[in-house]
Amino acid sequence: MADQDQLIQEIQNKFNALGEDPKAYLEGLLHSKPVNYWDYIQTDSLLSLQKPRTDFKDEIVFIIYHQVTELVLKLMNHEAQQIVADDTPDVDVFKDKINRLSRYTDMLITSFDVMRDGMSYEDYNKFRMSLTPASGFQSVQFRYLELYSTPIYNLLRTEKDVREIEEMPLEEIFEHIYWKSAGRDKKTKEKTLTLRLFEEKYQDELIGMAQELKGRTIQERYQKLGAKDKDLKTAMRKFDHLYNVAWPLVHLRTAEHYLESEGKPKAATGGSAWKRYLHPNYQKRVFFPDVWDDVDILDYEPAKAHESH
Repeated sequence: MADQDQLIQEIQNKFNALGEDPKAYLEGLLHSKPVNYWDYIQTDSLLSLQKPRTDFKDEIVFIIYHQVTELVLKLMNHEAQQIVADDTPDVDVFKDKINRLSRYTDMLITSFDVMRDGMSYEDYNKFRMSLTPASGFQSVQFRYLELYSTPIYNLLRTEKDVREIEEMPLEEIFEHIYWKSAGRDKKTKEKTLTLRLFEEKYQDELIGMAQELKGRTIQERYQKLGAKDKDLKTAMRKFDHLYNVAWPLVHLRTAEHYLESEGKPKAATGGSAWKRYLHPNYQKRVFFPDVWDDVDILDYEPAKAHESH
């Protein structure tokens, strides 16, 4: 009874502190229904979100795979958002969040087996044409994560130096961001419909986000932390390598399986130069330059890194 009385007192204290009547909330409990798993997870709603555009059976696999990917990306952005929001990051908390980002990236990497081996080659190359000009290129959550991770000048493809870039308006800077090169026609260099639609929906939001994150990205939080923690450095390297090298390579191999098999190269539905967009050798994208003082990200071997650091 003592434990029960203490619990009731703590509940009363909680609502009194909010200026609310505890009795009203306790009485509400008498009429509340028990929480069911399917209501809490919104199972019925979740399972109703798959809307195939063709009659090919494996299109549902394609849709669900990408919906799962978006949910994983939401988890990653959830962790990244917490890092950038902390003005005085703790080394251990920071490390835990970075390790979570690596764990989720591992999920993305291993899940690509579903795409590569879990669909009919012939069916995919038919139903995918009904998706034109839609493309995974249009997933804005990738762009969120990049902006959370590193200052925008690390995401550019330009010969301009950092000081010159920092003086440019963000709208102009965004024209040099690496992924826009994949959204231009290979011959005319004009923006594809895929890119134009993406910009129309998200460009203002992304520019505003980049403005808000100035000086607060994960890379800049790491610099501010001034940490000499070797395990944190290893964790930063691992995530950087997984996301910017290992993950694009797996994506590339899957694209090659469907778009280059049988010696007949096919265009991506969004019209992108998908090899240059996906291959790390072309992009050379690095989120955390500070942690690559003694090895190139493309040469990094995570399995050996723990032994050497």
